Amino acid sequence: PLDAAVLATRQQQLQTLGTEVASCRRCEELACGRRQTVFGAGSPAAKICFFGEAPGADEDATGEPFVGKAGQLLTKIIEACHLSREEVYILNVLKCRPPGNRKPLPDEVANCRDYFQQQLALIAPEVICCLGATSAQALLDTTESIGKLRGRWHRFGNAAVICTYHPSYLLRNPAAKRDVWDDMKTMMRHFGCEL
Repeated sequence: PLDAAVLATRQQQLQTLGTEVASCRRCEELACGRRQTVFGAGSPAAKICFFGEAPGADEDATGEPFVGKAGQLLTKIIEACHLSREEVYILNVLKCRPPGNRKPLPDEVANCRDYFQQQLALIAPEVICCLGATSAQALLDTTESIGKLRGRWHRFGNAAVICTYHPSYLLRNPAAKRDVWDDMKTMMRHFGCEL
């Protein structure tokens, strides 16, 4: 476990970065359309980060990542891994909701890259779980599909990276839940935990 002083410093650095994000105007369209930014939530000492695409309407309203239907499913997935949301860290590529929940544009991803890279550097997780193609492609700087990226480990700095389908995809395609469960079993095996 992290020493209390290290943890307090890390928490403070994340808060400072979150304040900076809250006043960001790099993407004028997103900044004008948002209610608030959605920075991230969870433990600054998390060993696992769940990395999604962008906030939706529920997230824009609450300022918390993954609180809508897809978020409720993500919570169930986390709990099935014998973890809680408080033990992991959840963040998105974009910190602002794109209009109509459209996919993030390349320049928006580029504008937010510095923020999510700083978050991940501060938390220093052992594993980053990319939820969907947008986050996997942004993190790993690739154009490969999520289907091709799944089922094998990748690296980002010192972190091991596993890619799986986004919970919102599972809401539309329940058959893919089996694939996600396989990915979670692979991820937890990394920590010596059999599901």
